[in-house]
Amino acid sequence: MHRVCFLLKVRQDRLDAYRERHADVWPEMLTALAEAGWHNYSLFLRQDGLLVGYLETEDFAAAQAAMAATDVNARWQADMADYFEELDGSGPDEAMRPLTEVFHLA
Repeated sequence: MHRVCFLLKVRQDRLDAYRERHADVWPEMLTALAEAGWHNYSLFLRQDGLLVGYLETEDFAAAQAAMAATDVNARWQADMADYFEELDGSGPDEAMRPLTEVFHLA
């Protein structure tokens, strides 16, 4: 199992709405994530908008591709795109760039 961590930036004026949106994630989205191999998926949001995502998966590229193939992901990403800064025309899911792990205490 591989640990994946990524950063995104939530727009300052959308922080509360972003939190509220994640209080009620669509059940079909949760099912799709689990079926695509996203495990222990967590999001952490700092007050300045820095979003830290963490998940565990066997293969991140395969997990991303599996989600990209679902209709629910296309709808969710379109719904969430306006919450983020600096996406450069890509969806939030496409803007995820894993950080390099430099230490892990098992």
